[in-house]
Amino acid sequence: MSFLSSLRPGMRLANAAQTARAFSTSPAHSLARLTLTGRLGAEPELQTTANGTEVVRYSVGTNHGRGDNRQTSWFRISNFVPEGAQRDYILGLQKGTLVFVEGDAKMSTWEDAEGKNRSSFNVVQRKLPILICACSKIDQELT
Repeated sequence: MSFLSSLRPGMRLANAAQTARAFSTSPAHSLARLTLTGRLGAEPELQTTANGTEVVRYSVGTNHGRGDNRQTSWFRISNFVPEGAQRDYILGLQKGTLVFVEGDAKMSTWEDAEGKNRSSFNVVQRKLPILICACSKIDQELT
């Protein structure tokens, strides 16, 4: 038996170890997480859904490309934060505030009043660190 053939079983184990998830023994689940850095397109709004749940909604614009090829992509963000200081702070942010949004991507489909199938792409916010504040209404009231 040659030296290389004696190493083959160990190499198979090494390959299997590379494909295993080192941080968990559970199977991988599908995940659609997005991270966006962009500016608020308008001030966030508090809305109530058909089932009575309150949700803060806002849009974030991100730029890509350079010069004449520069384009903006707009993302609709939903935040189900309960009533309190965090919600008030988000609602106080002004248009143009630079934010870093981390959230779960969600594709929704429905039938409109005319019977046409519609779909939309939304992001459900998990984190919202403020990078550059366009000065929130709350901050202005404090000064």
